[in-house]
Amino acid sequence: MSGATAKLPRRATYTDLEAVPDHLVAEIIGGTLRTTPRPASRHARASSRIGISLGGPFDAGIGGPGGWVILDEPELHLGPEPDVLVPDLAGWRRKRMPEIPDVAAFSLPPDWICEVLSASTEAIDRAEKMPVYAREDVKHAWLLDPTIQTLEVFHLDGDSWRLVATHVGDAKVRAEPFQSVELDLARLWER
Repeated sequence: MSGATAKLPRRATYTDLEAVPDHLVAEIIGGTLRTTPRPASRHARASSRIGISLGGPFDAGIGGPGGWVILDEPELHLGPEPDVLVPDLAGWRRKRMPEIPDVAAFSLPPDWICEVLSASTEAIDRAEKMPVYAREDVKHAWLLDPTIQTLEVFHLDGDSWRLVATHVGDAKVRAEPFQSVELDLARLWER
């Protein structure tokens, strides 16, 4: 072996992220810049509908218990050399975030995230982002796939994810942590 040392790849910076064109979603995961296309219509529709379905009863307290802050595409800065993630939706219990701070990015990990899967994001969402959410003690995660019409509900069990349920098609479900209100999955897939 020669005396030469291997050069480690340079960690992506926030400046790298800011240089990404607006038509892409940019994230930094494990020091690597990841870019994906903006969501297509089916993805955007499912994400919007889940936000509407949960926002009224859980964020605004209309027809439900309230007690949550639910945001579309918040920028999260998680960890010491922060991973910069943008889940499709994230929710914080009001007891942990009584007031929404006036910030561009959140360092307080959410209590729940929802990633809407697409061909361009599924591998990153499952293999790269889910471990970061687990590391940061996010208790609940939903993976929603509008193409095959599934909702996977996960609960953090120690430091790993446990699949609680997989709901398919036009089911009406009560999914943790939002069990107190029935969610009609058919509304998420409507075109």
